[in-house]
Amino acid sequence: MSQKRILITGAAGFLGSHLCDRFIKEGFQVVAMDNLITGDLKNIEHLFKLPQFEFYHHDVSKFIHVPGNIDYILHFASPASPIDYLKIPIQTLKVSSLGTHNILGLARVKKARVLVASTSEVYGDPFVHPQTEEYWGNVNPVGPRGCYDEAKRFMEALTMAYHDTHGLETRIIRIFNTYGPRMRLNDGRVLPAFIGQALRGEDLTMFGDGSQTRSFCYVDDLVEGIYRLLMSDYFMPVNIGNPDEISIKDFAEEILKLTGANQKLISLPLPKDDPKQRRPDITKAKEILGWTPKVNRAEGLKITYDYFKSLSKDELNKTEHRNLETLNK
Repeated sequence: MSQKRILITGAAGFLGSHLCDRFIKEGFQVVAMDNLITGDLKNIEHLFKLPQFEFYHHDVSKFIHVPGNIDYILHFASPASPIDYLKIPIQTLKVSSLGTHNILGLARVKKARVLVASTSEVYGDPFVHPQTEEYWGNVNPVGPRGCYDEAKRFMEALTMAYHDTHGLETRIIRIFNTYGPRMRLNDGRVLPAFIGQALRGEDLTMFGDGSQTRSFCYVDDLVEGIYRLLMSDYFMPVNIGNPDEISIKDFAEEILKLTGANQKLISLPLPKDDPKQRRPDITKAKEILGWTPKVNRAEGLKITYDYFKSLSKDELNKTEHRNLETLNK
């Protein structure tokens, strides 16, 4: 049997790089694609020496050409943290609209099965808790987060249209908060922000009174869920996340305890349209995929903390990832 070939977009990012590792391990030929706006080659440089790995430096919102057969596509290209997508809203909208259109067109020509990475942000600031896949969400389309939330909602609609109109084999995953090694320390998300502040000896900054909740899933658990969904026959959206919910204030206390830091917690004004609660209902993932998260938060945080601790002093003190504003010129 010939080796299966998979295209992974956003391959140099946090999730994309872990997916490259997993599919190499599963014996696939991996074609990685990234425009390196928010991704980083250091996340995948260990794979470049492998004959079953190839890399294309390309922006998926432009026409995509990949020679040869492709059996599967994972579309994970997109800025995914507010600090990024608030700076480059147009690119964020384009990668999940034009980029998705290009990916679905490629999948149709190649007769490939495609899985698109959607997000719990399609639920917006939810009135339903925990969030089931049937909940339509509460999203502000013209708010500052709309560029990400609505781009992902459009991506889901376009994917379903290709499935219904062309009979394309499609899968849709809705990813909840995920963490682990290779997260950017300065990406603005709460977990790396707290760990970075603790390691630098700074006070931990939370937004509002810290009563808002999040549910954190360790990256290996998420990758397992993605793999199972891709290999399943289910084409409707599936939530993948860890339902173990915690308030941001309690989470900050856990980080302080883990790091042994004695800084204090300080409060900043709450950003506009910041969701007050996040927790996945994972009934479908359990029943259809036989998936449940295995790594508890204490265990996952320890691995992630050790990763951040191993970073150089320069990386630890870097506040800007890249000057993304230049992309708007």
